[in-house]
Amino acid sequence: MTRLLPDRRMLLTGGGAALSMAFLSGCAGGPGRPAAPGMAAAGPVLKLPPLRTGIDHITQITVCTRPFRPQGPRIERERLGEKDVIHHYGHGGAGWSLSWGSAAVAVGLVMQTGARDIAVIGCGAIGLTTALELQRAGARVTIYAREMPPFVRSSFASGVWSPESRICLDMHATPAFKAQWAAMARASYDRFQTLLGLPGTPIEWYDSFIVPMAGQTPRPPDPRPAFAHGLTRELTPELRSPRTTYAAGRHDFGDRDVRADTGMMFNIASYSHFLMSGFLANGGRFEVRDFHSPAEFAGLAQKVLVNCTGYGARALFGDDTLVPVRGQLARTMPQPDVTYGMYHDMVSFVPRRDGFVFQYVGADEYFGYGIDDPTPDRAEAERAVTTIAGLFAGGQV
Repeated sequence: MTRLLPDRRMLLTGGGAALSMAFLSGCAGGPGRPAAPGMAAAGPVLKLPPLRTGIDHITQITVCTRPFRPQGPRIERERLGEKDVIHHYGHGGAGWSLSWGSAAVAVGLVMQTGARDIAVIGCGAIGLTTALELQRAGARVTIYAREMPPFVRSSFASGVWSPESRICLDMHATPAFKAQWAAMARASYDRFQTLLGLPGTPIEWYDSFIVPMAGQTPRPPDPRPAFAHGLTRELTPELRSPRTTYAAGRHDFGDRDVRADTGMMFNIASYSHFLMSGFLANGGRFEVRDFHSPAEFAGLAQKVLVNCTGYGARALFGDDTLVPVRGQLARTMPQPDVTYGMYHDMVSFVPRRDGFVFQYVGADEYFGYGIDDPTPDRAEAERAVTTIAGLFAGGQV
């Protein structure tokens, strides 16, 4: 296990705190208990179906190593022998979120080669969306990968809309990078809106609530980079108007205010199935293949390859700029009546339909930074589940 900590001032977005904000979303209310004695009766009331879970309900613990690059994602063309390789990796915690817009940039580079028989290396979030965008551009595509969903690293992601999560270091946030990032985020957001309401609910909006520790304010520090604030407000409907706050006595979580947020989540099991089915329906082909060096690309029939290997590019291409950012999820069985998320005491809960996910995100953006150990931590998983479940046990956490 290695742990590398950059200068705090250098990170635009980082570990746990960025995730905690990305997970938070929603605004909901309903009939609830009367206001506590002495409390004003005015204001919205929040009454949530209780979350019935505990450590004995944990069905799986998964670990993802996010592929963070200080320079931001690598999207560029390189000549290797007789092959053109379009590199497309290094999206940190924003892979699912930026995938469609980022794929459009990579596909533009592919089309410049004039080739129409294309190989995509890797079958995660970036590889699948890149393959589909290539098909939309008229290319024949073969995906070569050692593993396919649900065993790729991106299948273990938290599954939330977080286009600014660990996207680059401050020194590399040039005007050109910011413009490209914003364009990719807008393009991806627009595509996700076309996927709402599909069978299996691959994408959906959800409500979530920030429950602070007793005596704290309901608004944790915002770790997003400054350049992301305007776009986030533009794209998130709830942020265009004042956020809903439920005063103490107007909810079941003790003597504190609770704030509502809105977010978008990906039910990764059904979303991955949707992407893979679409790729096959368009004539795509999968081939299981494990590459140990770029020299092995010489044996492929395709002259143009798109390298979507994510963190795997560190070993395959010797890219030492890639930094792992460890993230662990505790999975539990879903409840049909629980469709809201929560954030409390450095733990995020996301109500994904393919299994609830709980994640301890740490005290700041560096939690998990530089750690490449994929070993599940049972104690961390139990802490995440009990932190959220404890809110419904009557305690004043």
